[in-house]
Amino acid sequence: MTTIYDVAEAAGVSPKTVSRVLNNDVPVGEKTRKKVEAAIAALGYVPSTAARSMRSNKSGLIGLVTGAISHFSDTSNAPTGLPDLFIVQGIQKVMQASGKTLLIADTGDSAASVSHLIRTFQEHRVEGLIYVANYHKQIDLPIASKSIYTVLANCFDTNHTTSVVPNDQMGQKSLVDKIIKEGHARIAYLTLDPSMVATHQRLEGYQQALHENDIAYDPELVLCADTLDLLDNERLIIDAIDHLLSLACPPTAICCGNDKMALKLYGILRVKGIRIPEQISIAGYDNYLAITEGLYPALTTVHLPYQEIGQEAARQLLKLIDGKDQKAPNSAITIVDSPVIWRQSILKI
Repeated sequence: MTTIYDVAEAAGVSPKTVSRVLNNDVPVGEKTRKKVEAAIAALGYVPSTAARSMRSNKSGLIGLVTGAISHFSDTSNAPTGLPDLFIVQGIQKVMQASGKTLLIADTGDSAASVSHLIRTFQEHRVEGLIYVANYHKQIDLPIASKSIYTVLANCFDTNHTTSVVPNDQMGQKSLVDKIIKEGHARIAYLTLDPSMVATHQRLEGYQQALHENDIAYDPELVLCADTLDLLDNERLIIDAIDHLLSLACPPTAICCGNDKMALKLYGILRVKGIRIPEQISIAGYDNYLAITEGLYPALTTVHLPYQEIGQEAARQLLKLIDGKDQKAPNSAITIVDSPVIWRQSILKI
């Protein structure tokens, strides 16, 4: 491997002069500079960024821990890693513009591997670390992460680590409020798993929208139709719609916990001969375009801002690295708004 000493010998200068040319920190005569640059090109010399980072304590490297790759490549089930990938794309966009290099490590869908990955990133002297969760949740990172700047994307912890999460409560509230403005008063809500942070926050948003529009909350209209324990929740959705349609006063609109649930609901209702939106209106959550724009009628939904979460997480980490983020611990969470995407699946009545 060619060294700085080989370049110095070939150019007929001292290693210190070669270093000055490489770092451009001290003026060097034009003739000498050209000799050094010619020697570097001829020998194919590549400076050691590892040695340089040890001297400057600035490696230019950012570590990212995610399960996006293993989630997406799992052939046993349909790919579920799209949200993670969109977040990673947002992070990469900001880091590339900043001149930093992003090192991505996948967990292999194993929580036990996270500690090892963080330790590996520390050994490679990354300047900061971003952890990406596959859905909005509370996590507990290994203690090793506390010695480097860390930002959490799509998740949070109890240690006031800088975090970026979606505004699930406001997203659901805005959706229900807009549906009410279209004339609906009986709005059902098919929720995700009760253990999920998003479920509780969105239910609060749903109830808040009803309250602010003087509509009484009816627990008969709220059912869980998706659990983390089941690979296929179609039976839950069928039972939920049967229950809703059997009510003395059935809903005129149904909000689904995500777009995949809405996709299944479309099929179930059509088998029953129920037209959307003429007989019942449907809304989803996520804005998964392959579903929302592929359905007929196109699905009204809430956009989960995955790329925006990634971009904001990257910006927050860069602020920490540059010493510009002086947030108090109780303001460590940044909430990114989730806008309503209005399409044709909601009927004005």
